[in-house]
Amino acid sequence: MTGEPSYIELGVRDVQAAKSFYGRLFGWEPTGPGQVDTATLSIGIHGGDDTSHFEVFFAVDDLESSIEQVGALGGRIASDVKESPGFGRWVECADDQGVRFGMRQSG
Repeated sequence: MTGEPSYIELGVRDVQAAKSFYGRLFGWEPTGPGQVDTATLSIGIHGGDDTSHFEVFFAVDDLESSIEQVGALGGRIASDVKESPGFGRWVECADDQGVRFGMRQSG
């Protein structure tokens, strides 16, 4: 459904430290080398990111139309559109105040 959180990306300097911290805090168990799954969302964990952040990806039905709307509302597109098998097409954005988020069209 459009607007629903559909994925979370956790960017950190040290993946193993993040897995240990959140695993002990929330009981998250890795489901892949850079992945944990909760009851409602998958969370990708990648390392080497000096900005250390959680980025929520929101579901959209039409990625191109949503990209146009981000710009019309004063936001910006922060990455090229990418496609990942089993994940769909996605893009990273920022709102009109610079807050990062992503949009994802499953496919």
